[in-house]
Amino acid sequence: MARETKKDPQDLTVEEKLKTLYQLQTTLSKIDEIKTLRGELPLEVEDLEDEIVGLNTRIDKIKSDINELRRELVTRKAGIEKANTAIAKYKEQLDNVSNNRQYDLLSKEIEYQTLEVELAEKKMREANEALETRQVDLAQAIKDLDERNNDLVEKKAELEEIVAETKHEEERLREKSKELETKIEPRLLKSFKSIRKNTRNGLGIVYVQRDACGGCFNHIPPQRQLDIKSHKKIIVCEYCGRIMIDPELAGVVVTPKDDAKEKTSRKRRLAKTED
Repeated sequence: MARETKKDPQDLTVEEKLKTLYQLQTTLSKIDEIKTLRGELPLEVEDLEDEIVGLNTRIDKIKSDINELRRELVTRKAGIEKANTAIAKYKEQLDNVSNNRQYDLLSKEIEYQTLEVELAEKKMREANEALETRQVDLAQAIKDLDERNNDLVEKKAELEEIVAETKHEEERLREKSKELETKIEPRLLKSFKSIRKNTRNGLGIVYVQRDACGGCFNHIPPQRQLDIKSHKKIIVCEYCGRIMIDPELAGVVVTPKDDAKEKTSRKRRLAKTED
């Protein structure tokens, strides 16, 4: 048996292109529904991961500051001990001076070392205050980190549960969408994706509902409706830019009851838009 030759997307009729586009739209909408089911969880997980990285960086910086302050305290303490030793030595030498000049020199050294001690003690008080503050900051940052880690574990578990439930279906839909995309000429596919990206509900192709666009619900002139039903060319809504397809080609059966419901629903939506 001869193998069926794959049809070039360029050789498809407009009707075939529209059908394929609508099938792709339906598949992508189902993928969007799965994403909606996950809600904001992926973003929340990403935000928590970023926040945890930031907290770890903050903790490392605080620890570095604390170590630096401790080193400063050790250095200041050593400086005070050295100055006090020098003061004691100079005071002892005062008892053995032979002239006023030596006395004045020793007195100035004692005064200088005393000022050094006072300055070092002041710097130690400031360092101790800063150390206490940074230790409080460290405790708070560690507490925040623990809370964010717990939140992340919970959010990841929740997300993984939802992903596990929908993974097989999403993979199947993604494979189907890739297959459908190979059947659409690149330029048309690019336009369709661009339209989809710029619409709030992600619909790039919609079927005509009653006498209006199924995307923005604006009225479609009779001649344009005939053009859509003829399947001779791709028609784009002049208001919202979506590609339009007639319900029959989309495989949608619209009953008079559905028409009435849709008409009422459309009026409400338009009224809200005007408000």
